Amino acid sequence: MNKKVFQILVDNTSGILSRISGLFARRSYNIESITAGVTADPRYTRITIVASGDDDILDQIEKQVAKLVDVHNIKELTPDNSVYRELALVKVKVSPKERDDFVKSIVDLYKAKIIDVSYDSLVIELTGNQAKIDSFIDILRDYEILEVARTGIAGLARGSEEVIYL
Repeated sequence: MNKKVFQILVDNTSGILSRISGLFARRSYNIESITAGVTADPRYTRITIVASGDDDILDQIEKQVAKLVDVHNIKELTPDNSVYRELALVKVKVSPKERDDFVKSIVDLYKAKIIDVSYDSLVIELTGNQAKIDSFIDILRDYEILEVARTGIAGLARGSEEVIYL
Protein backbone atom coordinates (compact mmCIF):
# COMPACT_ATOMS: atom_id res chain seq x y z
CA MET A 1 0.00 0.00 0.00
CA ASN A 2 1.29 3.42 -0.96
CA LYS A 3 0.24 6.77 0.42
CA LYS A 4 -0.25 10.06 -1.40
CA VAL A 5 -1.03 13.51 -0.10
CA PHE A 6 -3.48 15.39 -2.32
CA GLN A 7 -4.14 19.10 -2.12
CA ILE A 8 -7.53 20.03 -3.52
CA LEU A 9 -8.72 23.59 -4.19
CA VAL A 10 -12.52 23.80 -4.19
CA ASP A 11 -15.32 26.36 -4.05
CA ASN A 12 -16.18 27.25 -0.46
CA THR A 13 -19.72 25.88 -0.65
CA SER A 14 -21.76 23.83 1.76
CA GLY A 15 -21.58 20.10 1.17
CA ILE A 16 -18.31 20.02 -0.79
CA LEU A 17 -16.47 18.05 1.88
CA SER A 18 -19.37 15.61 2.02
CA ARG A 19 -19.32 15.15 -1.76
CA ILE A 20 -15.58 14.46 -1.78
CA SER A 21 -15.71 12.03 1.15
CA GLY A 22 -18.79 10.42 -0.43
CA LEU A 23 -16.81 9.75 -3.60
CA PHE A 24 -14.19 7.97 -1.48
CA ALA A 25 -16.85 5.94 0.33
CA ARG A 26 -18.72 4.92 -2.85
CA ARG A 27 -15.53 3.64 -4.46
CA SER A 28 -14.14 2.11 -1.23
CA TYR A 29 -11.07 4.35 -1.29
CA ASN A 30 -9.27 4.73 2.03
CA ILE A 31 -8.78 8.17 3.62
CA GLU A 32 -5.93 8.20 6.14
CA SER A 33 -6.57 11.84 7.09
CA ILE A 34 -8.49 14.83 5.81
CA THR A 35 -8.25 18.51 6.69
CA ALA A 36 -10.03 21.49 5.23
CA GLY A 37 -9.93 25.24 5.70
CA VAL A 38 -10.71 28.47 3.94
CA THR A 39 -7.85 29.93 1.87
CA ALA A 40 -6.65 33.54 1.74
CA ASP A 41 -9.58 34.09 -0.64
CA PRO A 42 -12.79 33.23 1.28
CA ARG A 43 -14.46 31.95 -1.89
CA TYR A 44 -12.20 28.86 -1.85
CA THR A 45 -11.34 26.03 0.53
CA ARG A 46 -8.13 24.01 0.53
CA ILE A 47 -8.59 20.33 1.39
CA THR A 48 -5.64 18.07 2.16
CA ILE A 49 -6.31 14.35 1.92
CA VAL A 50 -3.90 11.54 2.67
CA ALA A 51 -5.07 8.46 0.79
CA SER A 52 -3.67 4.95 0.62
CA GLY A 53 -3.87 2.23 -1.99
CA ASP A 54 -1.92 0.80 -4.87
CA ASP A 55 -0.71 3.09 -7.68
CA ASP A 56 -3.77 2.42 -9.86
CA ILE A 57 -6.18 3.32 -7.06
CA LEU A 58 -4.27 6.49 -6.18
CA ASP A 59 -4.31 7.55 -9.85
CA GLN A 60 -8.05 6.86 -9.99
CA ILE A 61 -8.63 8.96 -6.87
CA GLU A 62 -6.92 11.93 -8.48
CA LYS A 63 -8.92 11.56 -11.72
CA GLN A 64 -12.27 11.03 -9.99
CA VAL A 65 -11.86 13.98 -7.60
CA ALA A 66 -10.80 16.25 -10.48
CA LYS A 67 -14.15 15.51 -12.20
CA LEU A 68 -16.23 16.92 -9.34
CA VAL A 69 -17.99 20.18 -10.21
CA ASP A 70 -16.68 22.38 -7.37
CA VAL A 71 -13.07 21.17 -7.70
CA HIS A 72 -10.75 23.72 -9.36
CA ASN A 73 -7.44 21.94 -8.88
CA ILE A 74 -6.01 18.74 -7.42
CA LYS A 75 -2.33 17.95 -7.14
CA GLU A 76 -0.11 15.58 -5.27
CA LEU A 77 2.08 17.10 -2.58
CA THR A 78 5.30 15.12 -2.77
CA PRO A 79 7.53 14.95 0.32
CA ASP A 80 10.52 16.49 -1.50
CA ASN A 81 8.63 19.56 -2.75
CA SER A 82 6.16 20.18 0.06
CA VAL A 83 5.83 21.02 3.72
CA TYR A 84 3.49 18.92 5.88
CA ARG A 85 2.43 19.54 9.46
CA GLU A 86 0.01 17.96 11.87
CA LEU A 87 -1.20 19.08 15.28
CA ALA A 88 -1.73 16.61 18.12
CA LEU A 89 -3.22 17.12 21.56
CA VAL A 90 -2.33 14.38 24.02
CA LYS A 91 -3.76 14.04 27.51
CA VAL A 92 -1.48 12.02 29.79
CA LYS A 93 -2.10 10.86 33.34
CA VAL A 94 0.83 12.12 35.42
CA SER A 95 1.16 12.35 39.17
CA PRO A 96 2.51 15.59 40.64
CA LYS A 97 5.78 13.77 41.44
CA GLU A 98 6.25 12.65 37.82
CA ARG A 99 5.51 16.08 36.38
CA ASP A 100 8.96 17.67 36.71
CA ASP A 101 10.84 14.74 35.20
CA PHE A 102 8.16 14.32 32.56
CA VAL A 103 8.31 17.97 31.46
CA LYS A 104 12.07 18.13 31.26
CA SER A 105 12.68 14.83 29.55
CA ILE A 106 9.93 14.26 27.02
CA VAL A 107 8.07 17.51 26.40
CA ASP A 108 11.22 19.60 26.06
CA LEU A 109 12.91 16.99 23.86
CA TYR A 110 10.06 17.16 21.33
CA LYS A 111 9.61 20.95 21.61
CA ALA A 112 6.02 20.36 22.66
CA LYS A 113 3.94 22.65 24.89
CA ILE A 114 1.94 21.87 27.98
CA ILE A 115 -1.33 23.71 27.46
CA ASP A 116 -3.32 22.42 30.45
CA VAL A 117 -2.34 21.14 33.87
CA SER A 118 -4.69 19.45 36.29
CA TYR A 119 -3.95 17.59 39.48
CA ASP A 120 -3.44 14.22 37.80
CA SER A 121 -2.98 14.95 34.10
CA LEU A 122 -1.41 17.18 31.46
CA VAL A 123 -2.59 18.16 28.00
CA ILE A 124 0.34 18.49 25.61
CA GLU A 125 0.33 20.20 22.22
CA LEU A 126 2.75 19.02 19.55
CA THR A 127 3.14 20.16 15.96
CA GLY A 128 5.26 18.39 13.39
CA ASN A 129 5.30 15.75 10.71
CA GLN A 130 3.50 12.43 11.21
CA ALA A 131 6.69 10.58 12.12
CA LYS A 132 7.48 13.04 14.93
CA ILE A 133 3.97 12.79 16.36
CA ASP A 134 3.95 8.99 16.08
CA SER A 135 7.30 8.86 17.86
CA PHE A 136 6.09 11.20 20.61
CA ILE A 137 3.00 9.09 21.24
CA ASP A 138 5.09 5.92 21.21
CA ILE A 139 7.43 7.30 23.88
CA LEU A 140 4.44 8.26 26.01
CA ARG A 141 3.35 4.59 26.15
CA ASP A 142 5.23 4.32 29.47
CA TYR A 143 2.63 6.71 30.87
CA GLU A 144 -1.13 6.31 30.72
CA ILE A 145 -2.41 8.15 27.65
CA LEU A 146 -5.97 9.23 28.43
CA GLU A 147 -6.89 10.85 25.12
CA VAL A 148 -5.35 11.79 21.77
CA ALA A 149 -6.73 14.21 19.18
CA ARG A 150 -4.90 14.62 15.85
CA THR A 151 -5.78 17.08 13.11
CA GLY A 152 -4.42 15.17 10.15
CA ILE A 153 -1.93 16.62 7.70
CA ALA A 154 -2.07 20.14 6.36
CA GLY A 155 0.40 20.79 3.57
CA LEU A 156 1.60 23.26 0.98
CA ALA A 157 3.99 22.99 -1.94
CA ARG A 158 7.33 24.75 -1.50
CA GLY A 159 8.05 27.94 -3.42
CA SER A 160 5.71 30.14 -5.43
CA GLU A 161 5.80 28.36 -8.80
CA GLU A 162 2.86 26.05 -8.05
CA VAL A 163 0.52 28.61 -6.49
CA ILE A 164 -2.92 28.46 -8.13
CA TYR A 165 -4.54 31.83 -8.80
CA LEU A 166 -8.27 31.73 -9.57
